[in-house]
Amino acid sequence: MKLYIAEKPSLGRAIAAALPKPHKNLKTHIQVGNGDVVTWCIGHILEQAEPEKYNPDYKKWNVAHLPIVPEKWQLQPKIQTRTQLTAIKSLLKNATQIIHAGDPDREGQLLVDEVIDYLKVNKTKKQQVQRLLISDLNYSAVKRSLENLQPNSNFMPLSISALARSRADWLYGINLTRAYSLQGQKGGYNSVLSVGRVQTPILGLVVNRDREIDEFTPHDYYEVDAYIQNKDVSHEFGESVHSFKAKWKPSAACLPHSDNQQRVINKALALNVAKRITDQDAVVTELTKQDKKLNPPLPYNLSSLQIDAAKQFSLNAKMVLDVCQSLYEKHKLITYPRSDSRYLPNEHFAQAPSIIKHLKSCDEKLSLMANNADASLKSKAFNSAKVTAHHAIIPTEKSSQNISLNPFEKSVYFLICRQYLAQFYPVYKYQHCHVELTIAGGIFVVNANEVQQLGWKTLFQYKDKVKDKNKSDEQELPPLALNDVLHCVKGEVVEKQTQAPAPFTDATLLAAMTGIAKFVTDKEIKKVLKETDGLGTEATRAGIIELLFKRGFLVRVGKAIKSTDVGKTLINALPEKASTPDMTAQWEATLNDICEQKVNYQSFMQPLLSVLNTMVAQAQQQDFSSLPKVAFKPKGKNKYTSKAKAGRANHKSKNKVA
Repeated sequence: MKLYIAEKPSLGRAIAAALPKPHKNLKTHIQVGNGDVVTWCIGHILEQAEPEKYNPDYKKWNVAHLPIVPEKWQLQPKIQTRTQLTAIKSLLKNATQIIHAGDPDREGQLLVDEVIDYLKVNKTKKQQVQRLLISDLNYSAVKRSLENLQPNSNFMPLSISALARSRADWLYGINLTRAYSLQGQKGGYNSVLSVGRVQTPILGLVVNRDREIDEFTPHDYYEVDAYIQNKDVSHEFGESVHSFKAKWKPSAACLPHSDNQQRVINKALALNVAKRITDQDAVVTELTKQDKKLNPPLPYNLSSLQIDAAKQFSLNAKMVLDVCQSLYEKHKLITYPRSDSRYLPNEHFAQAPSIIKHLKSCDEKLSLMANNADASLKSKAFNSAKVTAHHAIIPTEKSSQNISLNPFEKSVYFLICRQYLAQFYPVYKYQHCHVELTIAGGIFVVNANEVQQLGWKTLFQYKDKVKDKNKSDEQELPPLALNDVLHCVKGEVVEKQTQAPAPFTDATLLAAMTGIAKFVTDKEIKKVLKETDGLGTEATRAGIIELLFKRGFLVRVGKAIKSTDVGKTLINALPEKASTPDMTAQWEATLNDICEQKVNYQSFMQPLLSVLNTMVAQAQQQDFSSLPKVAFKPKGKNKYTSKAKAGRANHKSKNKVA
């Protein structure tokens, strides 16, 4: 018998659907018509053993034990998925051939490999394991993948890379959390000071932003607006005067009177400009018109969905993930939610008419959107080459008409459906007009957009995002030609004040995690971070943010996310490398080199052990006596609760919270 081991139940069912019938569906596996069996893991069903498994003395935290470095690494079954592991063990006994069907990435490779190793599959059978690579659950795509099996041994470098990452996160988190927590206890702090490769740089982002806000000193700056009219228009016959505003563009000569953002800080200069241009000719010295178009926004991955849900419905990342799990597991209304991809396989385009048809039976708003969708339009989202281990989150071929959804589920489902339907609307077209006027020797600028085809934007309530920095795009300009002479009625000084950076919110913190490269200056590190998915993964980010709240490092003040005194003290006590994303970038670079067989496992682990020794020693020199004796406890709980909570443990991330 061939035994297919998939990463998760949904993938297992897709594989079985492409195998001979009839099928016998059991709780832990599916028997197919030719006698083969498809079973599955449920994410990682094994995890790194706790320190006390290596030595019972490690159960009590003691600085003398640090750093704890296992001589022989051990895994242990996760309690909530132990039954599934037992089932796989039983099935392996009768298997003559094993097919590894983990996700096509390094974590997916390790996830099944570690089960095969843990269950002590004999050497001969292990050498014959085949690898099945599937990123598209469509029947025809799965069929093709089944015909293209490869030796699993070809993918061992991926597994080794993921194993190195897993062990390194364990070493880093276990040892530094114990080191700093024990030092905190010496100062009277009675809770855990957790440290992790991912969670600590995230905390560092918030602490640094709060510091920037606290240290910010505002200053005034000045802009000059020119009020422009058609020069020869007369009021005598009741004709309307077409007027608009243009903004002063300071010349290089103004730099000595400007701040580092080239904003004029000399009020007298601005007043003089306003006076000089009043009641003067305004000559059109530059005029460009460009026809532009904007494609519909791509379907969601988990992070982009969490960001939009936070902006529009004030849902935090954990709540959105919980809602998605319910929509996926309980209601079967959306595809796999823990996805990092915003693209769809080309073959999914054939499903569009059916999905749109089902959305027509939804509530009035979605029904109207679906009725106006054109299933023959194919957006750039359909691109198999850009699909990773999973495709974007989209609605399934199932109607929500007779399903009772709570308000949170309705909101998130609406976002997912609207984003999908946008793929079947025309592009947004507009003409961008850029005008420069010369008034009394000074340059004044105005930009405006004229909508030519609203297209997919009819689905969205937010305003046109294609706006110029001076935010004058909403103006309507009269017909203009080069060298036209208009009239500047008056110049007006606009007094403004610089604003402190905005505190993080759920949406902006998630955006910062996914675009973490923006927060580093080192070009090489920035390059590595741009090529990765940022800090954390789609599946872990929500949990990491929640952990920082649970530990009392972060607190919500309205929509703002702020660091507490404990969070600030911890970041200030840690070496800079621990509180910035730089180390994650360096790890990623080496882990990728392991995948490409440029370096080996030891070349990654040995330097880490050296760094750990130094950081544990540094922890013992910190003074935490200023911390409160009782840890901060966040108030309240997530508003969202559902039966999906019971199943969440079975769908934890492949990557542990680091």
